[in-house]
Amino acid sequence: MPTSRTAKAVRNHFLLFVLLPISAQVASARVLVPHAITPLVTSALASGDSSQDPAGFGPLDPAPPANGLTPEQIIQKFAARESVFDKARQNYLFRQTVKVDTINDDNGKVDGEYQQVTDISISPQGKREEHVVFAPQNTLERVMMSPADFQDIEHRLPFVLTTEQLPQYDIAYLGRQKIDELDTYVFDAKPKVLEKGKRYYQGKVWVDQQDFQIVLVNGKNVPDDKRKGHEDLSPPFTTYYEQIDGQFWFPTYTKAEGTLHFAAQNGALSQEVHLKTIVRYTDYKRFRGSARIVSTGEVENNTPETPAPPPPRK
Repeated sequence: MPTSRTAKAVRNHFLLFVLLPISAQVASARVLVPHAITPLVTSALASGDSSQDPAGFGPLDPAPPANGLTPEQIIQKFAARESVFDKARQNYLFRQTVKVDTINDDNGKVDGEYQQVTDISISPQGKREEHVVFAPQNTLERVMMSPADFQDIEHRLPFVLTTEQLPQYDIAYLGRQKIDELDTYVFDAKPKVLEKGKRYYQGKVWVDQQDFQIVLVNGKNVPDDKRKGHEDLSPPFTTYYEQIDGQFWFPTYTKAEGTLHFAAQNGALSQEVHLKTIVRYTDYKRFRGSARIVSTGEVENNTPETPAPPPPRK
């Protein structure tokens, strides 16, 4: 029985999913809609085989960047924008919904589930806070959530690649690709060195040609811990981003589905666990900590109200 694993997100059998509106104020925002990505398509995207591209993905064109820009200039531009985005997201409230399922491959049914809905807020003193609003009983038995899982959900699934992080990565320009109505530049990113105790992203990155921000990633957090008795494994993941307030591309949807292979230990047989993880980031609202007096004499607080918790699952 495996004792730990990393609940991260991949998109091996990505079912078609239409994003729910984030809020009325962003109804007209530019949106990248998740499409069906199978393991075969994931491999094809990585290799540039356009014959396996999912609906909405155009062929990968290896032509140089537009407007006379070099790949290095594009990298510096989007990293600078990612630095701004990373700081801006710290001033937004949002709801994070996590669901981790193990699936019985004999019948295709869920045989264990972890779920948690958390509102990310900011105190009047500017301190970031987490409020769990929905957390049914954890029924996972074949795997368990590890501290690394929660770190990945909070920090690495909503992947950013800032100017400060660039020295840690080798980044190669792959070409241009149209996804839905977005024209993107495609890069391959991998860590230069795997330092002990640290995790990194390895995979493809799609950057919007207009805003120079990441709009899609498809890859994996590395390295896995493969020590017997301490295995902490993760499948590759895909994260989609959506334009919020007409300027920032924030993560809104991440999905993983893959089979984790745990080695035999303590006389037990090796085990394969079919895992599916979905993370949604919704209800983005810019934090306003100020208050003002309105004409009625009442104090109007500009801080958005915390959304009501979801109804119990049937």
